[in-house]
Amino acid sequence: MHDVRRRAFLAGTAAALIGGIPALAQTPKRGGTLRFVPAADLKILDPIWTTSTITRNHGYLVYDTLFATDANFQVRPQMVDRFTVSRDGMKYSFTLRDGLRFHDGQPVVAEDCVMSLTRWGKKDVLGRLLFAATEKLQAIDKKTFVLELGKPFGMVLEALAKPSSSVPFIMPARLAVTPETEQIKEVVGSGPFRFVKDEWQPGNQVIYVRNADYAPRAEPASGLAGGKRVHLDRVIWRYIPDPATVAAALEAGEVDYWENPPLDFMPQLSKSANLVVFVSDPRGTQGWLRPNHLHPPFNDKKARQALLWMMNQEMYLKTVIGQERYYRTCSAYFMCGTPYESAGGVPSAPNLERARQLMKEAGYDGRPVVILDPTDLPVLHGASLVTRELLTQIGVTVDLQAMDWSTLVARRAKKDPPKDGGWNLLTTYFFSWDVMTPAVNSGLSGACDKAWFGWYCSEGMEKLRNDWVRTADPARRKQLAEQIQLLASDEVPYVTFGQWLQPDAYRKSVRGLIQSGIHVFWNITVDV
Repeated sequence: MHDVRRRAFLAGTAAALIGGIPALAQTPKRGGTLRFVPAADLKILDPIWTTSTITRNHGYLVYDTLFATDANFQVRPQMVDRFTVSRDGMKYSFTLRDGLRFHDGQPVVAEDCVMSLTRWGKKDVLGRLLFAATEKLQAIDKKTFVLELGKPFGMVLEALAKPSSSVPFIMPARLAVTPETEQIKEVVGSGPFRFVKDEWQPGNQVIYVRNADYAPRAEPASGLAGGKRVHLDRVIWRYIPDPATVAAALEAGEVDYWENPPLDFMPQLSKSANLVVFVSDPRGTQGWLRPNHLHPPFNDKKARQALLWMMNQEMYLKTVIGQERYYRTCSAYFMCGTPYESAGGVPSAPNLERARQLMKEAGYDGRPVVILDPTDLPVLHGASLVTRELLTQIGVTVDLQAMDWSTLVARRAKKDPPKDGGWNLLTTYFFSWDVMTPAVNSGLSGACDKAWFGWYCSEGMEKLRNDWVRTADPARRKQLAEQIQLLASDEVPYVTFGQWLQPDAYRKSVRGLIQSGIHVFWNITVDV
């Protein structure tokens, strides 16, 4: 058997171990309800159709994965029981674990895996690279399927264990045949929780119940891998857009766990004897200003370069984060503090006059630039306001359109001209899992109409990214990552407005949280 333990996630890009939350010496109690306040409302249920974090978190409750990454960033089997790899690394054979069953009662079979991976591979940034190198993906029998490469690809297992946006979740083949451009019509997985459709109230609540048929792996939970043991009977997501209301409810014991509280609430929450404040992703979060490459003015490279020259990260971070201990300026497309950190090609300081001149050279004609402003996410709302201010200073007319995040997630998929319901700019953020290498950073995909929203198109970038995933040589990967940084600084697929840590808060009655950088709900108990 291939030795999974020696394969560090994404070829050793993260050497630090994520520290877990200390476990208590007691036997977990079965039962109870966890009341969770997510950062946004869940409106889109298909985790392949969108890269939205809220939908990804929903996916981890409902679905399972073939492989997963543990707390040491190593790839481990999850739904897979055993696998083999040919000596030349060109053929993989996978056999599923016994007892895997979907929520509709049907067994999980190899064909489900083949169809799920095929759909994911048409949509995901790393999946497309894998399938471009794949010659055959085929079910052999009910429990076994093979993947044969047509050309070398050094990250097959890392791709199947991709932890975030988009995750290669396994769903029934009858649903996985849905075109990747359309959303699935049912939520049926084989994961540790079941989605209760009849109790889903968009704008209010989402309910999940324990999947009594789920058979966890025998080993302890570690990161996103290992035994997903469910002790809770129910998980209730309560969407409460007003942070003051959430803070009061958390202190009063009316909710148990709050995702991404605004940082100005941290001093108050940290002083409470009833609460714990912790950072789920100690590597941080990267903020984006993403232009739409399809329509004027940002279909012109010079207009996108103007965004780079106007960028004042200190202004953004002071406005949207505020507390210096939580943020740092960082112009590296692969984040600061990672092996691929580089500021190559990025201006060392903002220059509004240079930005104004670039907009003129791009032929900007004064038409309103539509910015999508998610008012229910304080960080992104603040970033949208700063963007409007800076664009105004370089002579751009701005149309700031307010909406909630879930509406923005649907709106950003529109390729229509801004005057017809499309858009020019949006602010967003991604966690470290999503940006720290050329393989996973969806904002750097230059796949044109198949690229991430904004539809960056670059043959040169695609060649560099393909070269990166095909080589296993660390020095060559470092060199290619620097070339990608320099090309991105010239073509400007997006502009980062900085890097920060985002704490969560939960009541001390909640135990067993797994610090994986992603919000998951197995292993948790709640004291009654």
